[in-house]
Amino acid sequence: MNDGEPVVRYTLKERLDHWLAGLTYLYLLMSGLAFYTPYLYWMAAILGGGPTARFWHPWVGLLFAVAVSWMHAIWRGEMRTTEADRAWNREVKKYIENRDEELPPVGRFNPGQKQFYWAMFFGMILLLVSGIVMWLPEYMPRGLRPIAVILHELAALITIGAFIIHIYMGLFVVPGGFHAIVQGYVSRGWAKAHHRLWYDRIG
Repeated sequence: MNDGEPVVRYTLKERLDHWLAGLTYLYLLMSGLAFYTPYLYWMAAILGGGPTARFWHPWVGLLFAVAVSWMHAIWRGEMRTTEADRAWNREVKKYIENRDEELPPVGRFNPGQKQFYWAMFFGMILLLVSGIVMWLPEYMPRGLRPIAVILHELAALITIGAFIIHIYMGLFVVPGGFHAIVQGYVSRGWAKAHHRLWYDRIG
């Protein structure tokens, strides 16, 4: 729905942080896949070549960790699971079947968005810790690096899957979702249709 006067969905600070996290993760995704398999090494060429991507990967990783930590400071209070979320989860089949109008109302973020948030937050922590071990192995206990490599790959797989779903949902499943994170606002009709409890609170 696009009717009604616009309301602020995301502040400028929230949008800047979202795009900082998203773009740094995209760089890490491309460079990480380039290092993971020779079949994807062509991605390193897009990023300036193998040595350049290898140099910047850990530094961009630190920037990604800062962005996600900043996001946690902004949104952690709104990402807690509520009774409304539990009711929504019990009816999630209706969401899959595109029967959104039959779903229980939710707050500013629905349970799927919250699950993505926590997957990326804990994934960031695991990527950061394991990445530092891989980056500075000479300062780490012997035998820790192989464990760090496995954990880094596991965290990468989880966050890549979550990232792909997030992009797909934002671009193709929820009309107006991408516009909201770019422009910062949505119509009152959109807010009421997708996040009724949040709409009632701000209305």
